[in-house]
Amino acid sequence: MTNTRYGMARVVLSLLISVIIASCAPKAQDMYLGQGFMAGEVTSSSVLLQSRLTVSDTLTDGDLMGKQGIGMFQLDLDSTFNNPINSNVIKAFPENDFIVKTKVTGLKAGKKYYYRLKFGPNAISQFTSETGSFKTLPGPDSDKKVSFAVTTGMNYYHFYFGRYESAKAYSGSDRKLGYPALEAIRTLKPDYFIGTGDNVYFDHPHKKNFDKAIKAGKNPHPGRYGGMEVVDEIGIRRKYHEQFIQPRFRDLFKNLGTYWEKDDHDYRFNDADTIREFPISHDLGIKSFKEQLPVVDPAKPNTKTYRTYRMNKDLQIWMLEGRDYRSPNAMEDGPNKTLLGREQLHWLKSTLLESDASFKLIISPTPMVGPDDASKRDNHVNHRGFRYEGEAIFEWLVSNGFLDKNLYIICGDRHWQYHAMHPSGIEEFSTGALIDNNSRAGRISGDSNSTDPDGLIKQFYIQGDAASASGGFLLVTVKNDNGTPMASFQFYDERGKLLYEVDKVSKSN
Repeated sequence: MTNTRYGMARVVLSLLISVIIASCAPKAQDMYLGQGFMAGEVTSSSVLLQSRLTVSDTLTDGDLMGKQGIGMFQLDLDSTFNNPINSNVIKAFPENDFIVKTKVTGLKAGKKYYYRLKFGPNAISQFTSETGSFKTLPGPDSDKKVSFAVTTGMNYYHFYFGRYESAKAYSGSDRKLGYPALEAIRTLKPDYFIGTGDNVYFDHPHKKNFDKAIKAGKNPHPGRYGGMEVVDEIGIRRKYHEQFIQPRFRDLFKNLGTYWEKDDHDYRFNDADTIREFPISHDLGIKSFKEQLPVVDPAKPNTKTYRTYRMNKDLQIWMLEGRDYRSPNAMEDGPNKTLLGREQLHWLKSTLLESDASFKLIISPTPMVGPDDASKRDNHVNHRGFRYEGEAIFEWLVSNGFLDKNLYIICGDRHWQYHAMHPSGIEEFSTGALIDNNSRAGRISGDSNSTDPDGLIKQFYIQGDAASASGGFLLVTVKNDNGTPMASFQFYDERGKLLYEVDKVSKSN
C-alpha cells in the first residue's frame, strides 16, 4: 500500500511539473522582433546591438506595440554558435520602449561576426531569433577594402501616401516591402550603412497641409492618427516603429553595420534650432534619437553624438552633430553664431590634424558647399544661416593643407544628388533623398534664387531639373590598389541604376 501511495505521489508530482513547464514554455507567435535587429557604431573591437520586443510583426492602427521581456545577444565568428560570446541580459520595459540594446567589446578587427538574440518574457521561456551578421572595422593597420552606403530623407508619408495627394503614393506591387532603394543597397552588399538624418519625419504630414487637404475633401492619411504631426513621445516612437518594421529595412540591417546622425525632422521639426517652442522639446529630441537607434551605449547615455572612426589604413570618417549645439537660427550671422558649437568645432579641427589616413571624409547632416535655396537660414550654406562659420571652416581647411590631404565632404538633408566644389577647392557629395517621392530638382550654380547667385561653385554633377530628380543613395568604396589608395563615389537611383561615378586617387601617392 505504501509503495502504491509513493507511486501515485510521483505521478502527481510529475504531472504538476509538466504543467508548470508547459505554462512557462513560449507559445507560438507569443513574442516577436517586429523591427528586426541592428548592429550599430561598429569599431575594430566593439559593436552596439539592438532589437525591440513586440507583440506581433505587423502594424495595427499604424503602430507596433512592444512587449515586456528580456533578451541576451550571442555573437560568434562561426554561424554554428559553438563558442558564443554572450552579452549581458537586457530588460525590455515600457520606459525604454521595450528596446534591448547593449555594447559588446573584445571583438577582433576585420572579422565577420554572426549574432542572434535569445529573448522571451522570462529566463525560462525563450525564443531564438534568426541569425544576422556584421563586419568589425579593419582598423588603422589594414588596407582591406571598405564600402558604405549613405542616405537621407526617408519620408514614410511621402512614399505611402504621396505628397498630400493619394495619386502620387507609391503603388508598385512591392509596396508592402518598403523603399526600393533599400533593396538596391542590399544587392550591392556594402559593408556599412550611414543614415545622415531625416531618418523619420516627426512633422510630416504638416498640420497646415493636412487641414488644407481636409477642406478640399481629401483624405491625406486613412490611418488612426489622421495625419496629425507628432507632438509627444508616443508619436515619436510610433514614427520609428512604422519605419523600421518594413521588411526591406529588416533584411538590409540584418547583415551590415550601421551608423546614424540626426537632422531637423528626426530631432524636432523642419529647420529646428534648440530654442523655438514646440511640443517636442530639445531634450526629448536628443533622448529619442539615442533611444531608438544604436548610437550610444545605454550605460553611457550622455555620450556625445559627434564622433570619428578610423575604418582602415586609408580611411577615417567624421560624423557631425548639427542640432544639439547650434545658436538660434534667427540670430544675425557672424563670428558669435555657431552651428557646431565651439567644443565640437575644436574637436573636429584637432582630430583632423591628428589623422594620417589617406582619405578623410566629413559626413555632415546638412550641406557645407551647396548651393541651396536662398530663402533658407538653416545651414552653413545659407547667407542668413551659419555661413560665417562655414566659410571660416573652409579657410581653416585650406590654410592647414587639406586640399592636398584627400579631404571630402558628404552631406545629407538636400533632396537632390550633387557633386560640387566650393571656391576654396573642397568638394562635397550630397546623397539626395532616399525615395523618389521625396526628391526634387536642385539649385543650379548661378541661379538668383540660390545661395550661389554669382556662380562661384563648380558643379560636376547635379539633379538640376524635375526630369533628372530621383531618389537614391551614395555608395563610397575605399580600397588600396597595389599600394595606391583610391576612393570611389557612386550615385545610384532608388532602383539601383548607376547615375554618376568618380574615382579619386590619393594625392599623397
